[in-house]
Amino acid sequence: MMPTYDYQCHDCGHVWEVRLHQATGVPDKCPLCGGQDIHRLFPAPYIAKGGSRHPGHTCCGRQERCEKPPCSTGEGCRKR
Repeated sequence: MMPTYDYQCHDCGHVWEVRLHQATGVPDKCPLCGGQDIHRLFPAPYIAKGGSRHPGHTCCGRQERCEKPPCSTGEGCRKR
């Protein structure tokens, strides 16, 4: 399996995907306009959230939903 990278051309804004093999180098120009001002895009990191919430419960651990979620009033979570 070869790694896949996204590149963007600064000249025309075109974004394309490149599968790089060890023998293949980094692209030197845009496949759309031929511009040489290109850069590699870095994906946003995946962040896995952990927690002790059980399925079917709210963030507070209650089974019923709050009338007004604490986040809408600027308060923190009211654990009971």
